[in-house]
Amino acid sequence: MNQTERSPRARLLDAAEELLLRSGCDAVSVRAINAEAGMNPAAVHYHFGSKDALIAALLEARLTPLWQDELAELAARRDAGRPPATAELVDVVLGPLRRLVEHPRGRLHLHLLARLVLGRRDVGWTSRWFRIEPWVDLLCSARPGLTESQARERLMLAFDLTLHVVGTPAADTPRENPTGLEALRTFVAAGLEAAP
Repeated sequence: MNQTERSPRARLLDAAEELLLRSGCDAVSVRAINAEAGMNPAAVHYHFGSKDALIAALLEARLTPLWQDELAELAARRDAGRPPATAELVDVVLGPLRRLVEHPRGRLHLHLLARLVLGRRDVGWTSRWFRIEPWVDLLCSARPGLTESQARERLMLAFDLTLHVVGTPAADTPRENPTGLEALRTFVAAGLEAAP
């Protein structure tokens, strides 16, 4: 399929991803994304509303498939009365991260995710697993003694720490080889599992 046969949104996502990979988030303008996609100067704003919303759509398109099946399976088990263990939740999150950090495009996705999430930017996530509520439900089923508020707080801390380690949000570009993923797994699991 050639460039003009693809949907405008797909062309913009692909163009943004290539530019972000080459130049880093701060160096890429909306105008450059539109030009790279061969579209008019208002295309990003028309299709996404903002650069942040375009990046969120890119992340949802690229990352949702990595987690959705395993998370849906855990949710189905919970609904059937067989809640997941806390360690399973941690492994479902960290498993794909281990693979992502091995490749430049994966590191870019984690870097962009860290910038959006840790910056507390409201980008209107549409994918279920990019919102905190489903995670709170899973953790509460794994740890029945936790209130929803406690589960939310722990998950926010766990995700914040994880994204700091793998996403290097303060850097202009992603770090090549984040270290300490096994220590991160142990630490996050212990924090989620701790007594209320």
